Amino acid sequence: MSLTDAQTSSVLTALALLLLAAHALGHVFAHFRQPRVIGEILGGLLLGPTFFGHFLPGLQATAFSSVDEVTYPVLGTVYQLGLFLLMFCSGLEVRSGLKNGERRTALAVTIAGTALPFALGLVFLQLHGWTGYDLLDMRRFYGPAASETAFLLIFAIAVAVTSIPVISRIMLDLGILETPFARVVLGAAVIEDIVLYIVLAVAIGMVGGHQGEVSGLLAILGLAPSSLLANVYHLVVPVAFIALALLFGPGLFRWTSRFRYNLLAKGSPIAFLLVFMLVMAGVCVYLSVTPMFGAFIAGMIAGKTGGWGRRSEHAHEAIKSFSFAFFVPVYFAIVGLKLDLIRAFEPGFFLLFLIFACGAKSLSVYGGARWAGENRHGARNLAVAMNARGGPGIVLASVAFDAAAISESFYVILVMLAIVTSLVAGSWLERIVASGQPLNGSGADLPETSEGAPAPLRVVR
Repeated sequence: MSLTDAQTSSVLTALALLLLAAHALGHVFAHFRQPRVIGEILGGLLLGPTFFGHFLPGLQATAFSSVDEVTYPVLGTVYQLGLFLLMFCSGLEVRSGLKNGERRTALAVTIAGTALPFALGLVFLQLHGWTGYDLLDMRRFYGPAASETAFLLIFAIAVAVTSIPVISRIMLDLGILETPFARVVLGAAVIEDIVLYIVLAVAIGMVGGHQGEVSGLLAILGLAPSSLLANVYHLVVPVAFIALALLFGPGLFRWTSRFRYNLLAKGSPIAFLLVFMLVMAGVCVYLSVTPMFGAFIAGMIAGKTGGWGRRSEHAHEAIKSFSFAFFVPVYFAIVGLKLDLIRAFEPGFFLLFLIFACGAKSLSVYGGARWAGENRHGARNLAVAMNARGGPGIVLASVAFDAAAISESFYVILVMLAIVTSLVAGSWLERIVASGQPLNGSGADLPETSEGAPAPLRVVR
């Protein structure tokens, strides 16, 4: 079905405004060595009900609505593709480059920095029952699905999550991405986020049928939504999916890539990678697992497997370049567009949650690092870096909100938590690097040259 001229004009206007605002604010934040993603979200926030819609509601409605309500479905499609590509590119960046002396610290930080904050998040939800304090009554943050278990898991993930894309971009801009400090942070964050994405897939699966909609394998098995067997299914299937995908996925990827190359010698590796991502996401939809999980696993498999030598690297870079030029900025701008800080924000609870989440995460990472032998200075820097929630925190918020697992108010709180913690981490690390202090407190965290000797730190603008 083709669009009318009026509908096409409305869609193009909305996309142009979102893309312009995302890149303009993203550039401003990048100029000051802050996470670009925060600027992209704020660009959408300015176009949403908080600013544009509050002061110029007529123009805002004109820009983001159209005849037959076409604009929002189109934006929703771009939003989903942006999420898939963000997760795919995040999967491409997963690396296992830890050296022997760094594994102990990374493992300790992973265990302490994931398990303890997650457990403390679960304990926090019991505080209302113990104190009777209304501010701690979390039931007002339940989404339309009204699943206490799903909300509990999402809340605990929000406390424990760390951002791979944001913290890696911060360290790239500061010229410290090749340091032992950076390898420990990213090594721990990779394992942590894989575990938490599995938990998120379980939580979203539990609310997938809140409107009585059952499809795919669930429908074939005849499992009723929210039944005991359905909950067991949502617990087992995501874990089985990642295990089987990581076990057999690389071999299947290599076989299909050779088949593509032999069948179509001049075929596009970029097209093949995109089809692979969409197929993996589609398999997840059929299994009633959140599809962004499939895109993430597809990126992990493609990143570790390769297949065409330098052509693989060029294909990866081409996908990342276009994704971060259009789809991903629009995705984050739409995240900001949906924020309503006037009618759906509780600053009192946000401040309480911010203090609790940052305290739980930072103290856990600090304790794990100290247990592994890091000195106080290095452990403190690790605690601040691992506290950045960034992209995964925002993905958690948007996926949970779209699945009706959380309310609009809690969606706003989670996005604001990701923004504030990412800004704090970026500012802290920038200050440490600018002062010339070593990140791990021993001076052994300088980037290495090709000869293995330390290279001087530099700030990449």
